[in-house]
Order: sequence, then structure tokens, then C-alpha cells
Amino acid sequence: MTRFVLATLALASGIYTYLGVRSLLDGDATLVFFAAIVYAVAVSVGIYGFWVYLTRFLPEMRDNASRAMLLGIMAVGSVMIIAMSSWLNAAALAGSAAVEQHLAVTQEGFTADLDQANTNALGALSLLPDIQRASERFARLADDERQSGALTGTSGSGTVVQLLTQMSAQMRELEATIEASRETVRVLFEEGQSHLATMRGLVSGTGSVQPRADAFAEESVALAGVIASLEQTSIAPSVARAAADLSVGFIAPVAGGDSADLAGRQNQVMETIRASVAGQSEALSAAAAEILAQPKVAERRFVPLSSAEAVILYAGSFLPSWAGAISIDLLPAVLVAILAVAHAAMRRGEEEMEDAERITAADMLRSMELYEALRARQTAAEITEVREDEAATERESDAAPPAPPQNVTPLSMAERKRTDP
Repeated sequence: MTRFVLATLALASGIYTYLGVRSLLDGDATLVFFAAIVYAVAVSVGIYGFWVYLTRFLPEMRDNASRAMLLGIMAVGSVMIIAMSSWLNAAALAGSAAVEQHLAVTQEGFTADLDQANTNALGALSLLPDIQRASERFARLADDERQSGALTGTSGSGTVVQLLTQMSAQMRELEATIEASRETVRVLFEEGQSHLATMRGLVSGTGSVQPRADAFAEESVALAGVIASLEQTSIAPSVARAAADLSVGFIAPVAGGDSADLAGRQNQVMETIRASVAGQSEALSAAAAEILAQPKVAERRFVPLSSAEAVILYAGSFLPSWAGAISIDLLPAVLVAILAVAHAAMRRGEEEMEDAERITAADMLRSMELYEALRARQTAAEITEVREDEAATERESDAAPPAPPQNVTPLSMAERKRTDP
């Protein structure tokens, strides 16, 4: 059962390793196929052999030093298995999902960049209320001066009216410039949103992820160009320069009053207007500086990733897949631990048993077979010895002459003849 489990796990790991390797290799399809097959087979055989050795040897270790050495070897081997197989298994299990997450993360980054670029481009629009108020104020003062002489005390279209009308016209020109940029920004923003919509469709689409990733890369390049155009469309630098020119380029006309008193009053009003224009210029410059101080949109590029690279980069989002990929390779470690614990428990139990209690039925049968074999060998030896003794006795009896009977006395024929009558 242990070998069957190890073989099944090694085969499953080899299959997913093959799928992971196929996603990494490029080139001729036949060459890629055989290369992936060879690598997967090597991984399966290596994993099977590694765990077979450990299940056989580690439970038999009785001393702590040997057991610790094998445990260290198992730890090193487990790290090597994770390095050569588990991450490829994770790529096969969650590679497509990881690539899709990479596309989704990149798309979110581009969305934030487009929003930031649009905000920067429209930042100058926040100055429109101030510019409109300044323009209306200068125009209203010019009307008041023309109709009632509210500033100089003398009505009519004099020098002060001309100066106020000139400043109002400059403000309206600046307002028109900012308004003109609004349409350009709107068109670019809508184009960027169109690219983002296409990218969202590619992220959530169906089918193979690689063609979708290629199309996503094309859309990302186009969107990056739109974002760069939005960055260059910002009118804030132009507003800052125009605001500075209001004060630096202020040219007051010569007082045109008919009398010295009127000319003096005109000069006083023009000095007041100069101070007002300087204050307005300073306020607009400060507001434009705040807009320019906003962080610029960093250049973003879409970097295509393979399924294996995406799984590693977004490993935290695919912990279940990583756990399954590692478990299928390291589950035999549990079998090793079970066998080690079981063997240790059996050894402890055997130490507490009598010798007779340790004998199993198989041991008994084997002992009886050995006893019968020994008895047969001993009987054969005894029969052989008896036969050898009998043979030796027969040889001795054949070689020696027959002995005379001890109760017969031999008589001489000559002596008998002398005594016969």
C-alpha cells in the first residue's frame, strides 16, 4: 500500500510538473513536448525513489544520531523537491489565475494614473472662479468710473477706464485659455477610459490567458500615450507664467487729465490698480504653484509574466494552490512519520515481552520446518554412520582366517598310530 501511494503521488506530481514546464519553454513544439516529458519523468522517478528509501530506512533507525541524520536528509530533499517540482505544480494549478490577477493589478494602476493625470490637467480649472471674479471686478470698476467717476471723481472714458478695461481683457483672455484646455482634456480622458474599458474586458474575459495578455499589452501602450498627453496638456504652467506677467508686465498709461488735479487723481488710482493687480498676480501665482506641486504621474509599463512568474509574484493570493502543490510532493513525509512511530512502538512493546510471547505463528511454523529439517539431517547422518560401521565390520571379517574352536584339542595322527594295537 505504501508503494502504491508513493507511485500515485509521484505520478500526479509529474503530470502537473509537465504542465508547468510546458508553460515556461519556448521553441519547436515537438522539442518542447519531449523536454517537458523528460523533466516530468525525472521528477516523478526522483520523488518516488527518495520517499521509498526513507520509508524503508528511517523507521529502522534505532539510535538518535542515525535518525537525526536521515531527518536532516529528508529536510534537504524536501526543499529540493519544492524547488524542482512544487512551484511548477502551483503554476499548473493557478498559473492562469495569477496572470489574470497581474492584468487586473496593472489595469488598476493605469486607472489611478489616468485619474491623476486628468486631475493634474484640470487643476488649472480651479482658478477660473478667481480669474472670473477679478475680470468682472475690473470691468465693473471701469463701468463705474465711466458712468459716475467712482474712482477719480470725474466721469468719462479716461486713462483709468482704459487701464481697468485692459486688465479685464487680460483676465478674460486667461479665462478663455483655461476654458479651451477643458475640451482637449475631456477628449483625452474619454479616449483613456475607452482603453481602460477594453482592458477590463480582457481581464475578465474567457479563453486562453496568453492571447488576452498580448492584447492587454497593446492597450496598455496606447493608454500610456494618452496619460502622457494629459500630463503635457496641463495649463497650470501657462497660468503661472500669465499670473506673473500681470504684475511684472504691468504698464500704467500716462495720466490724460485736462487739469493737474485730475491727472494727480488718475495717478493715485492707477497706483491703487497696480497694487491690486500685484495682489491678484501673487494670489494666482500661489494657486498655480500649488497645482504644479501635485505629484506627477510616474511612467508605467506593462511587464508580461509567465504563469510560473505570476504565481511566485502573487503567491500570497494563491496560498491554497501553493499548499496543494507542496502537499502532493511532501505528503509521503507523513507516511514516513507513521512508519517510524509504528516501528518505535513495536520495538518498545517487544522489549517488555517474554521471548515466547515474541514468537508469531509464522515464526513457529518456520521453527518447526527448521526442526524437521535438522531431524531429517541428523537421522540421515546416523543411518550413514551405521552403514559405514557395518561395512567396516564386514571388511574385517573377510580379511582375517577363521579361529579354531577353543573346546577341541587337536590330536596327532602319528601318535595315534603308535598306540593302536
